[in-house]
Amino acid sequence: MYKEFYGLREKPFSIVPDPSFLYPSSKHRAALTYLEYGLMDRMAFILLTGEIGAGKTTLIKQLLTKIESDIEVAVIFNTNVSSEDLLELILCEFELEPSIRSKASYLDTLNQFLIKEYGEGKRVVLIVDEAQNLSQEALEEIRMLSNLYSGKDSLIQIVLAGQPSLGARLRQPSLAQLYQRIAVSYHIASLGLDETREYIVHRLKKAGAEQEDLFTDEAVERIFQISGGIPRTINILCDAALVYGYADELRTIDADVIEHVLTDKKETEILSVPSIEEIQSNPSASLDNGSMAIRLQSIEERLNKLSSQVDWQIENYEKRIDKYKDALIHKLEHMLDEERKQNKGLLLKYNLLLYSMNKAKGKNL
Repeated sequence: MYKEFYGLREKPFSIVPDPSFLYPSSKHRAALTYLEYGLMDRMAFILLTGEIGAGKTTLIKQLLTKIESDIEVAVIFNTNVSSEDLLELILCEFELEPSIRSKASYLDTLNQFLIKEYGEGKRVVLIVDEAQNLSQEALEEIRMLSNLYSGKDSLIQIVLAGQPSLGARLRQPSLAQLYQRIAVSYHIASLGLDETREYIVHRLKKAGAEQEDLFTDEAVERIFQISGGIPRTINILCDAALVYGYADELRTIDADVIEHVLTDKKETEILSVPSIEEIQSNPSASLDNGSMAIRLQSIEERLNKLSSQVDWQIENYEKRIDKYKDALIHKLEHMLDEERKQNKGLLLKYNLLLYSMNKAKGKNL
């Protein structure tokens, strides 16, 4: 829509993780360095945390582009599963087929694969994104996988990536054995104001923009205040601002455009953010409020999705009930018709029999 107007080859602020658009902030460079170090040194467990939209998945995809060919990698994104289903997903990602569908068979198949890869001088890496959603049993299953060693070398390296709540969960006494095995960990902090400005310019350049000051300093500052420096929220705001700017034929995005975006998104409950007065009276709250906005947005999206699923199920059940009701009525009507036909046949036979008996009596007389 706005690409041609602003001289862009592609959308600069897509929320889909794309390593080619990765902004190398000091936080993201450090995170990538820690991940690479952990993999190179064969660390059994590596932990990466960050707020929703901080860039964890993008970093993981960037890491995958750097992994050497002698490393077999499986990436798990669906973590709302049981421990047994998790094992099946891992096998599927490694393209392994168990002999039978059972937990014992899954583990045996995986063990044989790990031993084979190690014997060929290859390494195996399992990356679990959104790991904060893993159940206690699934986390324990992952810990058990890390028990597989050959001499001093771990047969599988595991990278757990998730929201800050993942770190809090792992520090619980019940998961102490797993937490103690984490050799490398890094938390991706949110971007500062200057980094937010550089982030916006970086993505615009990557998309082909020649105008570096497309967003004014005041607009960038307001974006930072609203987003708390969270990349995904920055993308949402900037993308909407470009749409609004294109609609009004604005060559520069100023703070008024951002306020317009914010007002509309508040009305549609896409973002819940503080006012300028609230931020000015309590600047330190902006990061928390920005993070909270994303959390609220995520919760709202999940609730809406869940509500739609429930409505669909209710509607589906009602249709099924109506269908069964209609089928039952039809069946009863059919049985009644058959009964009537049968009774009519019996009555006819009775009348014929009675006629025959009366006729026979007449002859006898």
